[in-house]
Amino acid sequence: MAFELPALPYSKDAFGDLISAKTFEYHHGKHHQAYVDKTNAAIEGGELENARLSEVILAAKNSGDQGLFNNAAQVWNHSFYWKCLSSEKQNPSGALAAHIEDSFGSKSALLEALKAEATGHFASGWAWLILNGDALEITSLHDADTPVAHEGMKPLLTIDVWEHAYYLDYQNGRGDYVDAILNNAVNWEFVAKNLDGDGVSRADQG
Repeated sequence: MAFELPALPYSKDAFGDLISAKTFEYHHGKHHQAYVDKTNAAIEGGELENARLSEVILAAKNSGDQGLFNNAAQVWNHSFYWKCLSSEKQNPSGALAAHIEDSFGSKSALLEALKAEATGHFASGWAWLILNGDALEITSLHDADTPVAHEGMKPLLTIDVWEHAYYLDYQNGRGDYVDAILNNAVNWEFVAKNLDGDGVSRADQG
């Protein structure tokens, strides 16, 4: 079964100038679609043709097939990223708020640390809030690398720091983009769901 480009969980113009409809047209409609198409082409007729996306990612990593890994991982990373965004401003609450306080002291401290990780990451990649055991941790991964490929790295939230995620709206102002997302567009309800450790499944398909 071929993988599909998942529909956005909001309209392309839902974020106004924060993330423009044109950015979604290119980022989702062209970049993400290209990763889907290349992954499907690579596995067509092979032993992974009917595998789940997460299985394709792990198989590609284990076999050293970097091209397949890059494309399949980017299908998953982007699918997860869209779910991390909300066009309505939210705040963490309940168990998530308690975890944030335990691990970082406050929401503002968490956002400051996430911004530092995202803006300080060299070149392309992804900044991540993950669950490691019972603790929240911040890290980043280069290029197409993904928590799916790392045992024990349970994804809660990601920020895409590839230039195609923000260049049309913010040019080279990665920090402005990260600020805008973290302060206005995080889907904290989705982040809270991922405290169950099953975040990988929420962007999987197949």
